[in-house]
Amino acid sequence: MKKLLLVFAVFAAICACSSEDKPLQYRGLSMTMPTQQFIDSLLARGFVIDTAHSDSGQMYVLTSDAVTYKMLVAYKGQQLTAVQENYTASSNDSTRQLWQQMRDDLEKELGTWPNCPKLGDDHKVANFETDGGFIVVTLKNTYTPTLQLRYEVKTSEK
Repeated sequence: MKKLLLVFAVFAAICACSSEDKPLQYRGLSMTMPTQQFIDSLLARGFVIDTAHSDSGQMYVLTSDAVTYKMLVAYKGQQLTAVQENYTASSNDSTRQLWQQMRDDLEKELGTWPNCPKLGDDHKVANFETDGGFIVVTLKNTYTPTLQLRYEVKTSEK
């Protein structure tokens, strides 16, 4: 009987630990870290703050020669709220292919299917929900091909 109770207690402890919310990760960086630490980590990866387009107190715009996107980091105080990558591409076909690749990669990484409310050729949206937030991949091919990847932290309403 004691062994049965011990097994039950161990099982309950494992279930309790596994049900904890995992923080949203942006390319290996936890989005629960303080804003300045997050920005410093991105600067260490070779990004540069675009001061002409950044808004002090709400948003940083970062660029790098090593990537094909501009990054927007939105925050309130020392809490990150969202990170968005804006891609520019030369053709609609290249953005369609990149959207599909991002969607497939996130599907494998998160182990879940996205909610896809729009799946046309020129406008596609894939919404992923995680314990810590939302990831949205949006394609809008009109006159200028645009592709956005957005990581948004869940906020606790009090």
